Amino acid sequence: MQDKFKHSEIERLIEKGKEIGNLSYNEIFETLSSIEDLSLDEIDDMYESLIENGVIFGDEKEIEIEEERRKEEIEKFKEGIELAKDELLEPLDPVNSYLVEISKIPLLTKEEEYELAKKMREGTPEEKAKARKKLIESNLRLVVSIAKKYIGQGLLFLDLIQEGNLGLIKAAEKFDYKKGWRFSTYATWWIRQAITRALADQSRTIRVPVHMVENINKLKKTTRQLMQKLGREPTYEEIAKEMGISVKKVEDFKRVAQVPISLETPVGDDEDTRLADFVEDKSILSPEEETIKNCSNEELLELLKFLPEREREIIKLRFGLGGEVPHTLEEVGAKFNVTRERIRQIESKAIRRLKQLMKKEKKI
Repeated sequence: MQDKFKHSEIERLIEKGKEIGNLSYNEIFETLSSIEDLSLDEIDDMYESLIENGVIFGDEKEIEIEEERRKEEIEKFKEGIELAKDELLEPLDPVNSYLVEISKIPLLTKEEEYELAKKMREGTPEEKAKARKKLIESNLRLVVSIAKKYIGQGLLFLDLIQEGNLGLIKAAEKFDYKKGWRFSTYATWWIRQAITRALADQSRTIRVPVHMVENINKLKKTTRQLMQKLGREPTYEEIAKEMGISVKKVEDFKRVAQVPISLETPVGDDEDTRLADFVEDKSILSPEEETIKNCSNEELLELLKFLPEREREIIKLRFGLGGEVPHTLEEVGAKFNVTRERIRQIESKAIRRLKQLMKKEKKI
């Protein structure tokens, strides 16, 4: 683990945690979401530094609420499995088979957790292995209750559970019974981190940083809540106000949340038609661009004199005439303080004028 962190925000967070002994979930989340280039290794090191310094994740109220909610979820989970076993006559699918299997494992009391964790640290090799196995197996339902929240974000439910189990194993290895925490409270962060890390690494063609996955999840949740409240799609301004961030941040999160789609994706019922068939080939010149290309610079500059000044300057910038380099629609729009779409409209109008002028001059 590194002694010095690249980002001062993390160092301040750790110092605050060491000073008061605990950090709320919101404080940790807000710190992570405020850093643009936070690496996975730095997130790992931050968690380990907080844990090694005895910092508790969540204030007393949050921990109490989290514990009660988890107890309720696990009870519902147990009831649901019993109901499924009574009602299902067909063989269970792999997910349900796994859920039925882990529902048979009894939960641990705080005292039992303490004894198992103590054996893991101080027992014989055989006692350590048995205690570790029991501590992990008794908390598999905890992983399921957390993994459920990430369904539909790019990984199958079983994959989410598997990744969460890896986080649970890591938590068991690092758990210090002397700190007096409940293991479930301690393990929750490791499980969440393992799942969000897997989502960032595996579910997208373009890798998304872990903290950005959390931001995107929060954005989606806020958007859903506002849609229910307003009865319509919320604006970026409304989302930004609700999340307490800038509109630019909302735009950034929305952009990163876009999932790449293959150009080979079939369109409609006709399997021979692909998405690529509807995508413009930028390497092929449009009729208007072909007109410009087939005319010499000298001829064009002469014809440009007949255009209004604004149209003339836009054509020069767009096609690199009169000593200019070719500019994009966005770049020209920025120069004239208008949108790229407005520049495209003016450009099209100017090219139509040029074609008419060229016809009069019998150039085409």
